[in-house]
Amino acid sequence: MNNSKLVRAGRNTVGPRPAALVGGEGAYLDYSDGTRILDASNTGGPLGHAHPAMVEAVVESARFPVATEGQMWAERDAAADELVDIAFAGEDDWVGGVRFGLSGSEVNDIALSLAQALTGRDGLVARERAYHGLVGLSRDVTVQPQWHGGLSLLSGGVSVPSRSADVRTIAGPDGAIWTNGDSRSPNELSDRDLTDALTGAAAVIVDYTQGGRYYEADYQEHVAAAARAAGAIWIADEVVTGLGRSGSWFAFQGAPSRPDMVTMGKPLAGGAAPAGAVVLSKAMLELLRDVKWQNYSTFRAHPAMIHAARAHLRVVQSEGLVERAEVAGVRFAEGLLAIADRHPSVERIAGKGMHWTIELRGVDWKDWLSDTSEVQIADSVAAVARSKGVHVGTSDEATSLFVAPPLIVTDAEIDRILDAVDEGLFAADTALAQAVR
Repeated sequence: MNNSKLVRAGRNTVGPRPAALVGGEGAYLDYSDGTRILDASNTGGPLGHAHPAMVEAVVESARFPVATEGQMWAERDAAADELVDIAFAGEDDWVGGVRFGLSGSEVNDIALSLAQALTGRDGLVARERAYHGLVGLSRDVTVQPQWHGGLSLLSGGVSVPSRSADVRTIAGPDGAIWTNGDSRSPNELSDRDLTDALTGAAAVIVDYTQGGRYYEADYQEHVAAAARAAGAIWIADEVVTGLGRSGSWFAFQGAPSRPDMVTMGKPLAGGAAPAGAVVLSKAMLELLRDVKWQNYSTFRAHPAMIHAARAHLRVVQSEGLVERAEVAGVRFAEGLLAIADRHPSVERIAGKGMHWTIELRGVDWKDWLSDTSEVQIADSVAAVARSKGVHVGTSDEATSLFVAPPLIVTDAEIDRILDAVDEGLFAADTALAQAVR
């Protein structure tokens, strides 16, 4: 029985205790039962686990003082310069400055709060199926049904905390590379709906992966133009896609428009420390010229984060991991297309670079609240993949799987991931066949 005193974010109930995670190296995780699992679902660890450069950086950081944001510290300034010089190379015309944070959730809240202060408006706009975090305004704009920060009651039903902001929702992008004939089409983003949502709004925030909805250049241009016309600030949430995962340094770079703010989190410090950052355009920075921005933090831009971030940026640059993610994305696309063609349970394949979503036929995401203890079809697929030595994510959705390995995986490991997914989907095919009898 599980007697741990830890209160979990997921299901809190007494039951058999699973094997504990005890270590990891490279793209692999080690468990207390002796198993070694290929980690194919970890957006927070772009360099895998225990990367030598990350270990060295964190050890070195312990020799530095804990400098709060209110204190001048040369290492922090150098990290901001390095982030701009490496990750935003060629973006000199618009990139202005950097504010570091503790996490993606926190920096999204910071960016949204700043937008409200700069515009004097309260309204915030997010796309459907969005997840931007669970802190302050970032929770308010999290509209993905099962990630609202509330309680999914295992007896059925949910309890959702109230929002503090006026949040409007617009249709999201698609980004699918394959759909079956029965696939549910995404809602269209009409000019009227976009104008109505942005009128009087402080900001629109758009991410590029959540809910299996991926980047589309036309979508970005549509939103960017409408935001400018409405006087709203456009925030690109690159917490997942930033720093190479999408096959470019940032997903927004696939179109001509440039955001007013870019937020980063998970991968910034290479998985070695919690991290976040808000990057402001030159225009935004100019608005801050004669103001005091009153939101100091004791541990924001902590030495462990700063050293890890600098080491991570250097590894990504020196090892060509952005380019590697682009090439690996082609391999994933080809493999997933072949898999989709032979599995009737697959409804949709979408993704880019090293982040992919496989949606299965079954419960519509709009109706899924994770309020049952029954094993879902996506869980069954993940269980089979795990038995083959590969960890695949489910995002707590009944019919969604996502694949996001470290950027360091080899071609052989990518093929192993695809084989495990392929094998797992036979379980989904069987469940579908039984459901339609």
